[in-house]
Amino acid sequence: MAEKKTHKIVSASTGENVTNKPRPTASKPAAQATGNAGGLRLGAVLLWIAALAFEVVAILLMFEKITFLPKFEPIYKAIGALVLDLICVIIGSLLWKKANHIDPASQKSPVKFWLWNNLGVIVSAIAFIPFIILLLTNKNADKKSKILGTAVAAIFAIVAGLASYDWNPLSKEALEQATANSQVYWTAHGKKFHLYEDCQALDRTDELTMGTAQEAVDAGRGTICKFCEKKYEKEQEALAASELPAVVNE
Repeated sequence: MAEKKTHKIVSASTGENVTNKPRPTASKPAAQATGNAGGLRLGAVLLWIAALAFEVVAILLMFEKITFLPKFEPIYKAIGALVLDLICVIIGSLLWKKANHIDPASQKSPVKFWLWNNLGVIVSAIAFIPFIILLLTNKNADKKSKILGTAVAAIFAIVAGLASYDWNPLSKEALEQATANSQVYWTAHGKKFHLYEDCQALDRTDELTMGTAQEAVDAGRGTICKFCEKKYEKEQEALAASELPAVVNE
């Protein structure tokens, strides 16, 4: 039988070595926190729609389908529209990320979880890449316009993508644990927190930080280790099964 891994445990709140102190067991999650996530998401979608509209305006200005401010070259007018495009994308993405931290997606659905946390990045690409493609493939556009327009749109796409990316995504399960204020563990460089010190994913780690789930979320560990989550669910199922006869007898 493999020997149990021994970790050095450091308290997140005090920095004290608590290796030899009693460990709390994983606690039952409380109800999920609520907030006006729907309103934030609606605002984000409306701003993203406005961003795409500004991209269309930029394309029309670039190809001189709209006659506006005739003393300026089409490329400069198009860049002006792209600036408004960028502002709408970033503000919309900030609202979307805020909504995700109020009402996050479940990590049990990997596709939705990925999409929910990367939707702003996808919109950032849609808001600028079509402009770049149409500009580069336009035979009537001069070299200066192609170079300048492509460079500006590409920079805007990168800036919007970086601002839209959620570097510390939060899952529904992590939020529930944070609400329950349960004690969890995490490593110095990991992206997830763990409900159990003896989790198999921690076998190669010598030192762990122990704190509340909220402290883990605040430290950028906004999702739960899948091994710990499965173990916790099995424990809860076993507990429910053991209590079932008593309920039936009553």
